[in-house]
Amino acid sequence: MTFQKPSHTFTKIHLKALRTNNFKILFALSFTVFINTLSFSQDIPNKGKTIDRTSKDSLVTKIDSLPIAPSSEKTQDTIVNDSVKPKKELLETIVKYHAKDYTRFSNKRQKLYLYNEAKIDYGDMNIQAGSITIDYNKNTVYARGITDTVSGYTQKPVFTQGSNVVEPDSIVFNTETQKALIYNSKTEQGEGTVISETTKKENDSVYFVKDAKYTTSKNLDDPEYYIKLRKAKIVPGKKIVTGLANLFIYDVPTPLGLPFGFFPQSEKQTSGVIIPTFGEQNDRGYFLQNGGYYFAISDYLDLAVLGDYYTNGSYGVRLENTYAKRYRYRGNVGFRYENLITSERGFPDYAISTIYNLRWSHNQDSKANPSSRFSASVNLGSSTYYRQSINQINTGAFLNNTLASSVSYSKTFQGEPQVNFSLTATHSQNTNTESINMTLPTFQGSISRMYPFASKTGTKKGIVQNVNLQYNLRAENRIQTTDSLFFKKEMFDDAKAGFQHSIPLTTNFKLFKYFSASASSNFNEVWTFKTINRRFDTTTNETITEDVNGFDSFRTYNFSTSIGTTIYGMFNFEKEGEDRKIKAIRHVIRPSISYNINPAFDRYYDTYEGDEIIDADGTTRREIEEYSRFEGGIFGVPNKNFSSTMGISVSNNLEAKVRDRDSTATEAKKIILLNNLNFSTSYNFAGDSLKWSPVRMSGGTQLFKNKMSINFGATLDPYALDNNNRRIDKFNIDNGGSLFRLTSANLNASWAFSSSDGKNKKNDKDSGIQENVRSGGRADDLFGVSEDFANQQINGKDKEEEKPSDLYKYRIPWNFRVAYAVNYSNSSRQNEISSHSLMFSGDIELSPKWSIGGSSGYDLKNAGFTYTQLRFERDLLSWRMNFSWVPFSTRSSWNFFIGIKSSILKDLKYEKRRQPDIQL
Repeated sequence: MTFQKPSHTFTKIHLKALRTNNFKILFALSFTVFINTLSFSQDIPNKGKTIDRTSKDSLVTKIDSLPIAPSSEKTQDTIVNDSVKPKKELLETIVKYHAKDYTRFSNKRQKLYLYNEAKIDYGDMNIQAGSITIDYNKNTVYARGITDTVSGYTQKPVFTQGSNVVEPDSIVFNTETQKALIYNSKTEQGEGTVISETTKKENDSVYFVKDAKYTTSKNLDDPEYYIKLRKAKIVPGKKIVTGLANLFIYDVPTPLGLPFGFFPQSEKQTSGVIIPTFGEQNDRGYFLQNGGYYFAISDYLDLAVLGDYYTNGSYGVRLENTYAKRYRYRGNVGFRYENLITSERGFPDYAISTIYNLRWSHNQDSKANPSSRFSASVNLGSSTYYRQSINQINTGAFLNNTLASSVSYSKTFQGEPQVNFSLTATHSQNTNTESINMTLPTFQGSISRMYPFASKTGTKKGIVQNVNLQYNLRAENRIQTTDSLFFKKEMFDDAKAGFQHSIPLTTNFKLFKYFSASASSNFNEVWTFKTINRRFDTTTNETITEDVNGFDSFRTYNFSTSIGTTIYGMFNFEKEGEDRKIKAIRHVIRPSISYNINPAFDRYYDTYEGDEIIDADGTTRREIEEYSRFEGGIFGVPNKNFSSTMGISVSNNLEAKVRDRDSTATEAKKIILLNNLNFSTSYNFAGDSLKWSPVRMSGGTQLFKNKMSINFGATLDPYALDNNNRRIDKFNIDNGGSLFRLTSANLNASWAFSSSDGKNKKNDKDSGIQENVRSGGRADDLFGVSEDFANQQINGKDKEEEKPSDLYKYRIPWNFRVAYAVNYSNSSRQNEISSHSLMFSGDIELSPKWSIGGSSGYDLKNAGFTYTQLRFERDLLSWRMNFSWVPFSTRSSWNFFIGIKSSILKDLKYEKRRQPDIQL
């Protein structure tokens, strides 16, 4: 519905009696004659030329009685472009309005009244309120709520202009100047809200406020904290510039304030300074940590440069980068470097050490390219990095003893046959021995299986039609080095390279209807570029091994076959007229027998004369030593001895059907009694002694609705030991012992259980567990979690608020995890428990805003507690408070943090910590 001012459409005519004024008439005529006589109306007459009024055109048949005035030389009269602009209309655009109860226009007051659910659209401006009044004389719009005896003051105005939304108690808006006065407004600005008693709107992009409150609290009626802005200028979507401002907590002023402030309000990522935290460390002195600069490079890429500095000269630098492209890839790169100084220069315990760590994770979206894939998971650096670094983010990873990396690219070429290849670089580092194994790179290529005798139509049947072969190629460049030579020229001196070609030929078929049989033969060829030559030096009486550079190769082949079946056994306990708890037990047995032949390739072995030995008869001779020139190669050496081996294995599975506790269930519930129970051994027909290999047993099961997982294993040796604890070719039962001798055993059990309310509850420590995994640690909190509270505050997301129930909730959510591990060793009659430990962790949510947790363990063998971490967290609505404590061990420390959750005020925080001493 549209309207215009009535005075624009109706002309008011006032009738009045007229009388003659002779003086004024004569004066007007005289003035007109005077002007016409002395002026030419801006016409420029032609000079030097007269108009012949007596001449006539022969074509003219009739002479006009009115003389034709001479045309002007100007093409346009300048009076048309008048410098006085016409007055603008009151309303430049059409106004649309609506009200639920009534719409009334007062012709006398020139006002339009809208009442109850009133709404006005004027250009990009929209006002919704309980009552709206438009004053045409003052060019103003006044909007306010309505008062109800039951609900009170309702339908408060909502003023919208562009993307800016203001919710005041009332508003006065001038349609001509676009200015406004807003009373008791609440305006969202970025992640926060500005609450102001009086706001002056200068134009559509500038607001001025006085004695306003800026907060990120969700409770705007009674915010738990706010920053009081004495005078401030607001540019919606860009910035808030304020004068004197200080922090209030529940309307209580605090001394925390600034003489002026700047709050960026950009909805996009912006670059900025990261405020450091300060503290004191025993061996390093006072410090500034985690300070730096954040670079918002683009929507797909960012970079954070952080640094630490200590007054004794130690420092650290960290680079953290995240990149992502939707439906393509995402990843992150992190580099950390620390220069640690211990004691003071001149003291005997003065030392300088440098540690570093490089991490890179890259994941390609599966939709990006179905035929090729690139992935990376890199974690390498100093072997002592996680032990020496005292950054809280490494808390859950300092027990790691292995660093591993892998960068791979794979490509598939569709067709018949299909061709696949991959290029991989790997890295494995033992932080205890500081040994490093790398492959730079490993190339693997293969051609898919080909069935040369298969029929063109139908399925493949029989031993001949199932014959298939394929081709595999593996090329590897392997490097073995140490931590001290890493990334140095010497690490490449002992690099080994080689190629391995293999062509497996296999087939499978059914035998006697119930047996599945398979047969395979494999041809293997190895290329190498470095061999050895071994000889005995009689001068030094030492065996000398020399490297021989050059191409060399060897070829091997073998044959294997296997046969197996599946046996099902059902034990039914049900009887007619009885409803037993256990209905039936099913036992599945999968026995299999395999046979392998590996020929002897002794032609690849050479001999040399070794050290002198004296025979029993007193003669002296040199011992003949045998070796292969391919020893030390990355693909091993050819078999020296012929072997003909039979392998035996049996796997078992036990399941039960039991009565379901749910009375509405129509079928019995299936549970697993024994997930697997496997036995395996082998017999070497060509062996001269110790033909039977030890029996290996392994098994596992799940209990308590799959909440508890148990895995166990054992090794049983049938042969006896002599007095020197060496295996002899005599069965243990024939030596006065049992049938088998238990040489090793292990048992691992883990149990995770929780209350019904804490079962699916996500914890804030999930980000810490992800940090553990990235650092090569455990995917749980049994060894503690990484806790950098400032980072967690910046990157973490708030937990979803649960709707409070009207009923009292007496159950406290909790969860608990426990892991038990024991290992037994008796290979040489030591009969000891080599390791015996119990680890546990848990969390308790005392209230929806208060939770405690911890992780610890007990070494049952050495009788002592393992690494222990206690965690406390308090959700203070807009704030978060965390406390982490490691009560004992060499990494004894604590860390307290309290800060605002919102990223816009992330630097408004307090952090206090006691860091562990440096352990070199």
